Amino acid sequence: MRPEEFRSLGHALVDRIAEFLGSLRDLPVASGQDAAAVRARLGSGGLPERGATPGALLDEAARLVFENAVFPGHPRFLGYVVGAGAPIGALADLLAGAVNQNLGAWHLAPMATEIEAQTVRWIGELLGFPEGGGGILTSGGNMANFVGFLAARRAKVPWDSRTAGVAPPGAPALRLYTTGETHTWIHKAADLFGLGTDAIRRVAADAELRMDPAHLERLVREDRAAGRLPFLVVASAGTVSTGAVDPLPRVAEIAQREGLWFHVDGAYGGFAAGVPGAPEDLRGVALADSIAVDPHKWLYAPLEAGCVLVRDRKILPATFEYRPPYYPAEPDDDRIDYHSWGPQNSRGFRALKVWLGLRLAGREGYRAMIAEDMALARRLFDAAALHPELEPVTLGLSIATFRFVPADMAAPAGRDEGYLDRLNAAVLERLQSGGEVFLSNAVVRDRFLLRSCIVNFRTSAEDVDAVPEIVARAGRELDRAMRGRKS
Repeated sequence: MRPEEFRSLGHALVDRIAEFLGSLRDLPVASGQDAAAVRARLGSGGLPERGATPGALLDEAARLVFENAVFPGHPRFLGYVVGAGAPIGALADLLAGAVNQNLGAWHLAPMATEIEAQTVRWIGELLGFPEGGGGILTSGGNMANFVGFLAARRAKVPWDSRTAGVAPPGAPALRLYTTGETHTWIHKAADLFGLGTDAIRRVAADAELRMDPAHLERLVREDRAAGRLPFLVVASAGTVSTGAVDPLPRVAEIAQREGLWFHVDGAYGGFAAGVPGAPEDLRGVALADSIAVDPHKWLYAPLEAGCVLVRDRKILPATFEYRPPYYPAEPDDDRIDYHSWGPQNSRGFRALKVWLGLRLAGREGYRAMIAEDMALARRLFDAAALHPELEPVTLGLSIATFRFVPADMAAPAGRDEGYLDRLNAAVLERLQSGGEVFLSNAVVRDRFLLRSCIVNFRTSAEDVDAVPEIVARAGRELDRAMRGRKS
């Protein structure tokens, strides 16, 4: 593609994207089509024998994506913990893709590497993390948590697990501790990294779904007495279902006393540390040995952008570094070769969009936007409490859960809980395909709930105020149909 053609097509595409962003509020949140319909729009032909013109391809791609998508940036996308995608991040991805830096090694991407290192330092400052630590950007929360998990194994296992593995002859079985509210990345990590999911010890949660420190201590004592080796405790700074924050300072105290690595999964809620109105326990993220956060959640960066921070920066190369002869020599200064700090060799320039977002909004801007998201969640929770057909259940950070309850089931006595679960599941399906508002679900104490999660700088009080009646209208219609009633 010649520069002149690139310029013309690029301008046309940017104009189209700008028009999309400007009209986002007026679009349905989701197209509502099933898989067969979407697949039919795409077509089922084989790989083309001959190429096509770039202008026609870009036009087709834009049409397919804009007309067959779920829009996390829509002000009424209140479903999953996916940030709204700041426009400056989209421009950053264009610039990063054009220059095409490989951040595996410093000498391949000198300025890009330094921008990532600065971005990691700034993220640490947002979290109140101590100076002298280090970190690396990842694809998202799973990978960031994986890095923390592997760093814990390297730091706390007394034998060389890199050569002997996690279960050499005569070695005690490893054990790690977390609650049942932790994201399922913990199962993947225990499975993929050789411990097996039986290594996960489930710590009880209290009435607010927060880790019970006394039960944690009891489990550690039981495992030591049985000859097993406790090495890691994983606490949550904002659980995925309800936004619960574990008592991080207390867990940190236990971890230090018991010689455990203290990892915090802050992929969702970590960035709320220090924000007015956030739980005081969130400040405990600064006590972690490692913490995972997701800039593509509450820093509103476009996907993908995760980050892991470690208190001791030396643990990352100790965990991941190998130096075969086809790699450049180890640097003799303080430059970073990121292939030695994480599992990837080839790495894209995902730091640029995060770096630009941090500079555009600043600490003050992010605190204000995150505080607003939490205030809107409180507003929705309170509105659900006032609505005669909605029942609020939990509120944590910017997540509110509630459910539709028909008027004739308002009294708890004699309710058919199974029917309410089925009804609310049907309500969710209707909402996700209807285009007015996009919610998700949580299962709390065996009840199926509707879940609203606000990590969106475009969402307003007007959007939140519309949710209760949209939900109730769908609930009434489905309840009549499911119970065979006439309108």
